[in-house]
Amino acid sequence: MEKNRIYPVYSGKNLRMSYQRQKEVLEMPDLIEVQRTSYDWFINEGLKEAFEDISPINDYSGNLSMEFVDYQFNKDKVKYSIEECKARDATYSAPLEVTVRLYNASKPEGDNTEQKIFMGELPIMTDTGTFVINGAERVIVSQLVRSPGIYYGIDHDKFGKKLYSCTVIPNRGAWLEYETDSNDIFYVHVDRTRKVPVTVLLRALGLGTNQEIFDLFGDEPKLVASITKDPGESVKDGLLELYKKIRPGEPLAEESARSLIEGMFFDARRYDLAKVGRYKFNKKLSFRNRLAGQILAEDVLDPATGEIIKLPGKNGLAAKAGCEVTRELADEIQNSGVRSVTIQTEKRNVKVLSSMMVDINHYIEFPKGESARDYGVTELVYYPALEKLMEENDTPEALKDAIRHNIGELIPKHITREDIFASINYNMHLEYHIGHKDDIDHLGNRRIRAVGELLQNQYRIGLSRLERVVRERMTTQDITTVTAQQLINIKPVTAAVKEFFGSSQLSQFMDQNNPLGELTHKRRLSALGPGGLSRDRAGMEVRDIHYSHYGRMCPVETPEGPNIGLINSLACFARINEYGFVESPYRKVDHSDPENPKVTDEVVYMTADEEDNYHVAQASEPLDEKGHFVNRMVSGRFKDETQQYEK
Repeated sequence: MEKNRIYPVYSGKNLRMSYQRQKEVLEMPDLIEVQRTSYDWFINEGLKEAFEDISPINDYSGNLSMEFVDYQFNKDKVKYSIEECKARDATYSAPLEVTVRLYNASKPEGDNTEQKIFMGELPIMTDTGTFVINGAERVIVSQLVRSPGIYYGIDHDKFGKKLYSCTVIPNRGAWLEYETDSNDIFYVHVDRTRKVPVTVLLRALGLGTNQEIFDLFGDEPKLVASITKDPGESVKDGLLELYKKIRPGEPLAEESARSLIEGMFFDARRYDLAKVGRYKFNKKLSFRNRLAGQILAEDVLDPATGEIIKLPGKNGLAAKAGCEVTRELADEIQNSGVRSVTIQTEKRNVKVLSSMMVDINHYIEFPKGESARDYGVTELVYYPALEKLMEENDTPEALKDAIRHNIGELIPKHITREDIFASINYNMHLEYHIGHKDDIDHLGNRRIRAVGELLQNQYRIGLSRLERVVRERMTTQDITTVTAQQLINIKPVTAAVKEFFGSSQLSQFMDQNNPLGELTHKRRLSALGPGGLSRDRAGMEVRDIHYSHYGRMCPVETPEGPNIGLINSLACFARINEYGFVESPYRKVDHSDPENPKVTDEVVYMTADEEDNYHVAQASEPLDEKGHFVNRMVSGRFKDETQQYEK
């Protein structure tokens, strides 16, 4: 290929000359799409989720119930145009109206009244991805944060013994932190409180006796050691011991301990994984990642039929003792709803527990032209909930209807008992090289919170304050004459939004020195801000360049001084997927002729953890006119290792 092919390129109506060496395969994308799509998501989906989270609001006596039915945000109802807002030092915003239904049980036959209520003004994003607040253009910088998920680490004590730790991080709610000490005792910190042996948590979750614990997990040496530190012998003992650590000094009662644990982990209002958290939990705890490459110690039987699980097809691989598990077989085992699988390791046979999340397509056939997404199913579903629905509904139509109405149980937003058991199980098995530790600086474990999600989090804070006000007013107002308008005070909501746009660390005056400065500002990624890092605590590792930044974040453009490495820029061709992870485009290599592979023009977008499964050649690798590699040895990268590969 010629070194410098000079050829014309149209950008809009302007004709420019290109001096690039590589063939252009992708059009330059819309560079402020990050801002616009995120804001549109907030208006169409994010607000709906925020209202659903607090709806309905019930009073303590059960007489009044308030529900948020619908909302209207009409961008045409603006008071001033953008230019007028700048001239008058006003905010470019439109009114948000919410339809509220108030149910009053004290009235005869129960009274349902609907009313439209003004919920304050919401700033509108301009076509250029900015907001006009008090006459000044502002940009909301996207935030790069640690994703909710389950993260494992391996440390060493002073004698070189490996210590295993794990952190279970939700989007909102109590953290679980596991750790082992030099004596192999396995501890857990619940919501950053003092540590207790992990068996205390297991008893509190319903595994009362030692035998029940061993029946589920097998005779794990770490559990045997932990039991010596835990004198409890029943569910009650576990609940009270845990309650003492979480609420020290409060009077002990089994019921209050039970409701505390239930509320802390299994109430979607208090414990929220968000869509991304559920995706990361499923991915981390799936059999695909844990069983692939392992040898089965026992046959794996399908719980529904009692037969040995095998891959479809005449010569499909069967999950028999002694068989090496492939990724496909691991998926088949996972989707069969098997609770545990026993595998061989060098030291002993170990029991691997499932998180009981299965693919709904394995159980339900959707008609042509329809998919699980049409019914709201975007993730793996919780098998016990699916099993219950399948038992209760005989016809396919009734079942599909039930799926639509029970989506919250099928895809739990909170952690499940099986998730907790599987995460403990995973931690114990790191010693046997089942599973792997996580790198927190990898872009597969860091995600982007763009303007829409930041706004939604702020709106949630305002709505939770509003909920408290409504509950208090429900008890003080005259129940016979009360209306929704009297119960709602919109000040907490409008104050939260104003505070976010006016004084948040991520809401900044737009850099208007030149058009490129403006564009760069809108594509900036910051690790600082609420819920992020602080300059003083951020170490060298977080700031450093990571191999997963390739094609996703610019390795050069970052400020000097205290913010170095904490503020970055998104790469031009990178895009953000539905979970907030950065995807980079790759051209596929066609290996149909192994002697002379061809680089095709087919472009595939991959996240950093998907890319870890492939060898990647650099973009500047010389190609001939037909797309074949010119050199016999090609410079490529696999994870963080760069070397020469045979083409």
